[in-house]
Amino acid sequence: MNFDLTEDRQMLQDSLRRYLGDKYQIDHRNKVAYAEPFHDPAKWGELTELGALFALAPEEAGGMGGAGFDISVVFEELGRVLCPEPVLGALMASRLMTAAGADQEALLSGETRYAVGLGELDAPYDFDNITTSVSDGKISGRKSLVYGGQAADVFLVAAKDGGSLAIYEVAASDASVTGYAMMDGAGAAEVVFENAPAKLVLADAGAAIEDAVNAGIVALCSEAVGAMDVLHKMTVEYLGQRKQFGRPIGTFQVLQHRAVDMLTEIEQSRSIVIKAAAELGGPQASRYASMAKNLIGRAGRLVAEEAIQMHGGIAMTWEYPGSHYAKRIIMIDAQLGDTDYHLMRVAQAA
Repeated sequence: MNFDLTEDRQMLQDSLRRYLGDKYQIDHRNKVAYAEPFHDPAKWGELTELGALFALAPEEAGGMGGAGFDISVVFEELGRVLCPEPVLGALMASRLMTAAGADQEALLSGETRYAVGLGELDAPYDFDNITTSVSDGKISGRKSLVYGGQAADVFLVAAKDGGSLAIYEVAASDASVTGYAMMDGAGAAEVVFENAPAKLVLADAGAAIEDAVNAGIVALCSEAVGAMDVLHKMTVEYLGQRKQFGRPIGTFQVLQHRAVDMLTEIEQSRSIVIKAAAELGGPQASRYASMAKNLIGRAGRLVAEEAIQMHGGIAMTWEYPGSHYAKRIIMIDAQLGDTDYHLMRVAQAA
């Protein structure tokens, strides 16, 4: 397998890294991530002008990418700066709209912000057990932890009409939306529908929903790799600056070994993300997505905890960027299924 990026993906990566490195310094990120609307609408517009969302959809849907590696490139760069923009919701919405053959121009241009409502309080991951339902074109139910839902114009909602899962489009103005910042910053929402007008987008949507979740997992895992990479470099730099007994603590062999262990975990994580990205859309996509999410969850916790311990007390302060990277890495494990859930999925599929 060729692990080198194509020329187009390299250009996309370079453009995003320059833009995000300039526009999303940690102070600005923390300022917008924890205050309504829990992202920066102006930066959202600039990000969409760069074509970041077009990279998430295939050419036949109006995009310029849509493959697992395109998604991975975009989200790894977002992870490197802890970008709080609601790109995950846009990605998952694009996958559903691609499956439905729906027009995505408004989504990909950023003109209309989409979010996807899947999980519920009693069915966070197993969507066969959701209770949101549609009758006579009206939808009722509640969706929890809708990523980017606090800023959405339109929701794509998984609901039951009879016995099968389908995707419906609902205007945000027809729903009760309670937005909030997650523990690590960036926005999500609780969304309640009470006989809201709903337009059918895709019937028998089980396979499309699974694909959207798999794409979201590849995105989150890529984001984690980007964040872990930055946190590791931050830790190594700190080890070279902090002195104890008259010399940098990075000269102590035990800390060198721990830093190498962190790097090993990161490279293993990068490898499984490459495999999950390569399999996205194929018959083994769900299996490798779960394998990636399980490994990333375990590796991310180790990297975050080691970074905090080797930094010492400064790593627990709000002012130090490392604390925010560690928190985001840990929180990624809770999104779209945690380590234990995906381990169970892998075991059941064996």
